[in-house]
Amino acid sequence: MITCAELKAEMLPNRRTVHDPGIDGFDRARERADREARGPLREPMLLGWYDRRTGAFSPRVECCSEEKPGWVVYAESRGGSLTVDVNDGSYYFIYREASTTSVD
Repeated sequence: MITCAELKAEMLPNRRTVHDPGIDGFDRARERADREARGPLREPMLLGWYDRRTGAFSPRVECCSEEKPGWVVYAESRGGSLTVDVNDGSYYFIYREASTTSVD
């Protein structure tokens, strides 16, 4: 049985920090993280998140690494390349560039 590692900021890819004292819950944190991700990513797609206050995270995947929590491994294995850290680790969001296809 694999034991999940405790989450540490250093585990997260390409971390960008946001400090906003007006954030009063998950939904506001997500909105702010989405805006921040639009800087480096043209069309960001959220792959995983963590809420420190509640301990909730998504996706709810089994732990598959002793080095990182399962939700982080999931996001990275699907191209997660940008983490937005809201208010000193209160919330973490991992994004990738959404695939865009054009029809000719």
